[in-house]
Amino acid sequence: MTRIRLGWKLLISAVALAALVYAAGQSKMKVITPAGKQPGKVFSAGLRYGDTLYVSGQIGVGKDGKVPANFEDEIRQCFTNIHDVLQAGGMDYSDVVSVQVYLTDMDLFQRFNAVYTQFFHEPLPTRTAVGVVRLAAAAAHAEITVTARK
Repeated sequence: MTRIRLGWKLLISAVALAALVYAAGQSKMKVITPAGKQPGKVFSAGLRYGDTLYVSGQIGVGKDGKVPANFEDEIRQCFTNIHDVLQAGGMDYSDVVSVQVYLTDMDLFQRFNAVYTQFFHEPLPTRTAVGVVRLAAAAAHAEITVTARK
């Protein structure tokens, strides 16, 4: 009789341990890098933790390595860069729950909104918009980061 009780306890312990190992594996962070892009040396383009994807701040640098002269084109390029990270993480704009915007000139805010509304629809994500003196990329007028969840 003792052997049977010990056997069940071992089986239950083994199942519980397997469940913990599985859960730990599911919650690990995964670096997300868009196709054709090099992983960042000091940060990740995206980091997926469970069902949530955190997208690093994106600026309007295009494939040519330059920020467009036209502000609206710069913002569209920011959102294209964000889309690339979302897509690499298995998500899209409908999964975005929060947006953070950093603008070097708050007088550009209405022009920003005109482009923003082309990418987000109801229900709109939460958003923060902040005016800053400058960004890490000197030519950039905006940096945008998002958080998405499946």
